[in-house]
Parts: sequence; C-alpha cells; structure tokens
Amino acid sequence: MRSNAIELRGVSRTFGSGDGQVTALDDVSLAFEQGTFTAVMGPSGSGKSTLLQCAAGLDRPASGSVRIGGTELTTLTERRLTLLRRARVGFVFQAFNLLPSLTAEQNVALPLRLAGRRVPKSEVRAALARVGLTARARHRPGELSGGQQQRVALARALVTRPEVLFADEPTGALDSRTGRDVLALLRAMVDTEGRTIAMVTHDPVAASCADRVVFLVDGRVHGELTGAPAAGIAARMTTLKAVPC
Repeated sequence: MRSNAIELRGVSRTFGSGDGQVTALDDVSLAFEQGTFTAVMGPSGSGKSTLLQCAAGLDRPASGSVRIGGTELTTLTERRLTLLRRARVGFVFQAFNLLPSLTAEQNVALPLRLAGRRVPKSEVRAALARVGLTARARHRPGELSGGQQQRVALARALVTRPEVLFADEPTGALDSRTGRDVLALLRAMVDTEGRTIAMVTHDPVAASCADRVVFLVDGRVHGELTGAPAAGIAARMTTLKAVPC
C-alpha cells in the first residue's frame, strides 16, 4: 500500500477581513499518494492555486494540517520551511521564472547554489539532457522558445531530485505540441522515477495525463475522476461551471 506524499486535513485559507473577506479554501482534506500524478481543476476562483501553495508550504493556511512525507509544515519556522522546500520539493510555473541574465545551465544550478551545495556540472548537464536541451546549455532565456524555457524550468526542478513536484499551469503558455512534450516528461517522472506530482490546470487534455483529477468549487473538494479521458473531464467541468439563470 502506498504512503501519502502530501496530506491536507481540514485546511482553510481566507484573504481579507470583514465584509471583504474571501474564503479560498474551506475545510479541505485531501491526500496525494506517493508515486502518483494528480491534476487539480475547477472554475476560476475555486481555490486551485491556493491549494497548491498551501500544500507546497508557500502559503500558510488559517487552520488545518499540511504534511509532506510525514513532516508537518504548519509548525515549522520560515527558515526550516525554506530548507524543506529546497531539499524535498520542486516547482514548475506557467511563467517559467527564469533569470534572464543567466544561461540555461546557470538557471538549473541555481537551487543547488541557494542551498549551499556544490554544483557538479555533470548533474546540471544531466538534468538538461533529460529534457532534451543539452545543446542549449549556454543559451539565455531570451534565446530560447517558450517550450525550451519551460523545459529549463523542469530541469531546474529536477536537479534537486525532489520527492514532490508542484506544477501550476505548466502548459498554459505553450502551444499544443510543446505542451504534450512537457506533459510526457511529467508523466515519465511518475512512471519511471516514482515522483509525486500535483498539477493545477484548466486544460482537460493536460488533466487526462494524470492518474486522477480532483475538482474544486468555492474552495471545497467537489469529487474526483480516476483514469478519465479528456472528454469525460471536460464534461465534468461543464457541470461545475453551470450556473442557474
């Protein structure tokens, strides 16, 4: 039986106060088994990105418990939380977040440097090779296509060998062919290396690459699908977005 790589229990998160208070997450309990790929979907404003940020330790919930590999995040100091993220968590975002003045290999090496670790060039080159960018190691982001930049971001996430990878709309800024390539890389990380991936997406095709799809509505879990095709996921999304006239 697989253990849980990520576990949220009774997690709530609000923003603002008084009449302007908004509930982004409302008593969410959710587990992500080790070595699985989960997509999180829902209408705009449903709390998807907030869920990812709380699960990754980038944001603190107002209440509830968040665990990564059995470690409780909500009681950690900011310093210990930062160290845990550097050692055990990888991130890939739609915006790539590459430093424009650094080459691809320098961007990939950055998490290791920030962690105070020695940066063997062989490890950096191996990470770039995994995403098919060996020949682009010395190119800066401005010299790379959007798909290539996203693959550099993936290599940067992989170089620390994280237990868990969080991806927020990783294909949102890519064309369909490049998006498929990135999704194939994510799928391979789960199937061949046993990584755990939690991905927020609005795209049913992207979500169909996951083992399961969890749906959020108004900050609450609203069911899930396992092994569903893109058409089935799209149909479920349509019911979630339906608003009575």
